[in-house]
Parts: sequence; C-alpha cells; structure tokens
Amino acid sequence: MSTSNASSERIPVRMILIVGLLTAFGPLCIDMYLPALPRIGDDLHASASAVQLSLTACLVGLALGQLIIGPISDRIGRRRPLFAGLCAFILASAACTIAPGIASLVALRFVQGFGGAAGLVIAGAIVRDQYSGTTAARFFSLLLLVTGTGPILAPQIGAELLHLGSWRVMFLTLAAMGMVLIGIALVWLPETLPSEKRSTGGLVSTLRAMRAVGTDRRFLGNALACGFAFGALFAYIAGSSFALENVYGLSPQRFSLIFALNAVGMIAASQVNGRVVARVGSAPLLNGGLVVLALGGVGLLVFVLTHTATLGAVLACMFLMMTSVGFIGPNATALALNDFPQSAGSAAALLGLLQFSIGAGLAPLVGVGGPSNVLPMAIVMAACAVLAIGVRVALRPMPVGAVSAGATVLVSEAAGSE
Repeated sequence: MSTSNASSERIPVRMILIVGLLTAFGPLCIDMYLPALPRIGDDLHASASAVQLSLTACLVGLALGQLIIGPISDRIGRRRPLFAGLCAFILASAACTIAPGIASLVALRFVQGFGGAAGLVIAGAIVRDQYSGTTAARFFSLLLLVTGTGPILAPQIGAELLHLGSWRVMFLTLAAMGMVLIGIALVWLPETLPSEKRSTGGLVSTLRAMRAVGTDRRFLGNALACGFAFGALFAYIAGSSFALENVYGLSPQRFSLIFALNAVGMIAASQVNGRVVARVGSAPLLNGGLVVLALGGVGLLVFVLTHTATLGAVLACMFLMMTSVGFIGPNATALALNDFPQSAGSAAALLGLLQFSIGAGLAPLVGVGGPSNVLPMAIVMAACAVLAIGVRVALRPMPVGAVSAGATVLVSEAAGSE
C-alpha cells in the first residue's frame, strides 16, 4: 500500500485490528496478572517487593526490546523480527506456568517483555510504512480505541481466570494468545518495508542519531516529563492491587473493575485531547495534564500521611492521575518527536526506553513497606508527578538572560506554543 497524505483514504478494519493486537500485546502481559500479584507472593513465598520485580523485569524487557528490535526491523524488514519476538513471548509465557520460584519467574518475565516489545515497536513502524500525514493521525486515533481495551479487559480476564485455577493459568492463556496472533499475522500481515527502502546504515550511524536526540534539551524535557508520568502509572500498576485488596478489602474482581474504570478515564481523556489539540495546542494540554497529575499524586500522599486516606479519597486521586496520562502521553510524545523528522525511529526508541526504564526502576519501590502499606506507593506516585513538572520546566530551552519560575513558565506556555 502506498504512502498517502489523503485524509479520506480508507484504512482497512482488518489492518487496524491486526496492528491493534500487536500494540496491545505488551500491555496485556503487564495487566492481566495484576489481580494475582498477592497470590503469586503467597504461592512462591515471596515478599511484595520480590513479586513486583516480576513487573520490573517485564518493563525492562519491553524497554530494551524496543531499542534493539526497532533498528533491526529497519534493516531486515518487519515480519522476521516480529515473528521471532512473538516466538520468544510464547515460549517465555509457557515457561512461566512451571516457574518453581520467584527468581525464575522474574527472569522469564524479562524474556516475555523483550518478545512482546516486538509487537509494540513494529506496530508503529508498520503504520509509518503505509500511511503519512492526516491518514496516519487517523490511524493512531482509531488504534487507541482498539489498544485501550487492553488495560480494561486484561485485569478482568485475569480475575476470571483465577476462578479456573491458579495464577499459572494466566500465562498459559498468554501463550495461547501469542500462537493465535502469529497465525493471524502469517496469513494477513504483509511485509510493509520493501528491500529498497530498508536502512543501509550501520551501528555507528544509529548511535550517532540517538546521541543527537538524547542531548537535545527540548526532547529531554518532554520525554522525561512523559517518562515520569509513566513512572506514576507503573507505580499504580505495581501497587494498586496490594493497596486495594489487602488494605481496603476489595476482591480481585472488584479491583479489576476499578482498574477498568481508570483505564476508561485515560482513554476518554486521550479522545478529548485528539478533538481539541488543534485548537488549544499540545503544550498547554500537556501542562494541564501535568498539573492534574500533581494534584492527584500530592493529594494521595497528603491523605495517607494524615491518616485520612479513605477508599473514596484514594480512588479519586488514582482516577485523577490516570486520566491525566491521557493528556500527557500523546502531547509529550508529539512535542518530543517534533524536531526529529529524519530520525523519528531513534527518537521513538529513546522515548520508549525512558518510559519503560523509569517505570521498571520505580515499580519495586512501592512494595518496600510490605503488602499492606500504601505509603511507599503514595510517595513514588507523588514524587513522579512533581519530577514530571520539574524536568519539563528545567529542560525547556530558554532565551539567554531569561529568568522565569516554573509556575510562570507553565502559565505562559498555556497562552501559546513552545
């Protein structure tokens, strides 16, 4: 299919579904087993922090996988790296079903995340191969409606699977889903990068492009703001099941419903963002999202420290923070990649690396106080929210001699672009 800028070009529903499934695979391997985290700890005799290391390992695998698989697919095409990654995902998922201890589960989760990263990075490359301009923008908007159901349905599926057996059934299900996806891709997904368009540059040119991106202040300010926002998101993912089930007594099924509600808020915010960004601008919407993130994070910490953290207060703060990510993610990404049209792949890889590595580093911290302590999660989420604003302000390119407080910068940007 040829590249086109025509906004009226028809996007096949089949392609939307296939690429959506590829993109959703990484989040699925994160979210499906969340309701079972406390049970995994009991079954493997592991602490909350040790169990959360399995989430960290998956995030590290997702980060490194994108960084490695993306450039490889630019050189040899999309299908072979995709199938190799999916095979690794399937084998690791199947092996998780017989993991004898937490150490082996953590190692296998890394391999599972690395394989799942192929779906994330290659899905975006496939869209860029086939579409451009407003057609590509429409594709990504439609894609979000498909991929956004992953965080909604995955915990629900996981909670229901707990009725059928132990947490190991979840990984068997993921392996089966991977096999189905390989079959679908083999039949219906063509090679979208012809040989004449593949990269001929070597490792040195790739590293040079990444260095140019990674030392740019505007990129770092937006990318790190996005990364810390995702750090708050992953802290919520790692700690919310322990907090809501162990502290507030919610069942895995009720927890999955709460998790789904927050995911709906995030999706709704992203759709609102897509409708108003042309009129309002990415920078003001990003700043507004960061302010809401900080209100939710600091509010949660205050409630916990003052021992007024009722279930309603905790849920309200979590909803605010997760909804704000629907504004932060798309706008921070667009602003970070805006200045690098010739090295968008390298910029996207570094952006993904920052998001998942920050999340991987912070997720284990939420369990340091034990499975029934909300304070570490509240501290991490509040710190991420404050740091997201801090790096956005500190790394914003400023005119020589300009002096501006962080709040003034955010307010002034709300009146116009960067």
